[in-house]
Amino acid sequence: MARLSKRIVEGAAIQSSDYFLWDDAMSGFGVRIMPSGRKSYLIQYRKAGRTRRVSLGAHGKITLEQARTKAKRLFGVIADGGDPASEIEDHRRAPSVAAMCDRFLKEYVPVHCKPSTAREYQRSVDLFIKPAIGTYKLQDIERAHIAKLHHDLRDRPYQANRTLGVLSKLFNLAEVWGLRPDGSNPCRHVKKYREEKRERYLSAEERRRLLRALDNVVADGTETEHVAGAFKLLLFTGCRLGEIQTLKWDYVRDNLYLPDSKTGAKTVFLNDAARSVLDALPRIDGNPYVIAGAVEGQHVTDLQKPWRRIRAQAGLEDVRIHDLRHSFASAAVGLGMSLPLIGKLLGHTTPQTTARYAHLADDPIRAAAELVGGAMAGKG
Repeated sequence: MARLSKRIVEGAAIQSSDYFLWDDAMSGFGVRIMPSGRKSYLIQYRKAGRTRRVSLGAHGKITLEQARTKAKRLFGVIADGGDPASEIEDHRRAPSVAAMCDRFLKEYVPVHCKPSTAREYQRSVDLFIKPAIGTYKLQDIERAHIAKLHHDLRDRPYQANRTLGVLSKLFNLAEVWGLRPDGSNPCRHVKKYREEKRERYLSAEERRRLLRALDNVVADGTETEHVAGAFKLLLFTGCRLGEIQTLKWDYVRDNLYLPDSKTGAKTVFLNDAARSVLDALPRIDGNPYVIAGAVEGQHVTDLQKPWRRIRAQAGLEDVRIHDLRHSFASAAVGLGMSLPLIGKLLGHTTPQTTARYAHLADDPIRAAAELVGGAMAGKG
């Protein structure tokens, strides 16, 4: 052995099999010469009775002195009880973010999430997470990666925040499964974008236009009775879309008894308008669903496309399906009902959820003030 030099490394002869030249100034540091002519720096050491090797880089891509510096650092790690070769192997075997996403969607989501949430998670994974960081090792992801992904979606703040939420759940689970250290979730301190809450409520005149349009599309055969009935039930009950879309006749008694809504099992109290809609809907033999679809035994799977056609006919282009639920709440506030009572009607589990409608209570008070003011001014 001799102290390795650039001249010695470059002058090393090519042989029919691999061989090593070791440095006499740093035990365990050397260069490997391969039959292909490739020369690669490495360290060799023993750990737990085994000989381990760690490659430092190919000659020509790093210099001898750079390799010597890396070797010195790694020998320091070994002296402190570390095992660089084992760490490299662990990193090589570590799952990628894409693999973690697949496991998350297969093992966690079906057990803990509702189908609508599962679809949202799948969409975030397929469209945003995998394309951006899917090839990275799970343990290599840092806050900067998450912040960049979130920033790249800044023109879609709602989607950016939903994707950040999915990532946070995924990395929390990685800690539970022992794939990352506790407390290492890289989503922490990535600030969500502010979301403008969109509020749209149908006026009494708009509700009449919508109901006329629903009757018209059935009369002209554009939509089925079941599709039109779904939107009427949404308007008359304040239910969520999924609750009506997947409603079964078994749940319909004097009221609706939903075994598994967004907030768990709940009762929806039926008014006469909703009962009339249910009474008029034909029951299809062999189909358990109230909103029967074209496929035998199934419910209507897409109400968004029919809604776009119906709202266009009603002149309500800016109204979303969920706005029917908001309109139900708005009408309840206008009738002087209390927020706790409205929360019960809507199936909210916390007062904070219903509080978004609090400002609507000002409208009847303002109208009453105008009436009193008019009377006091001699106008009434």
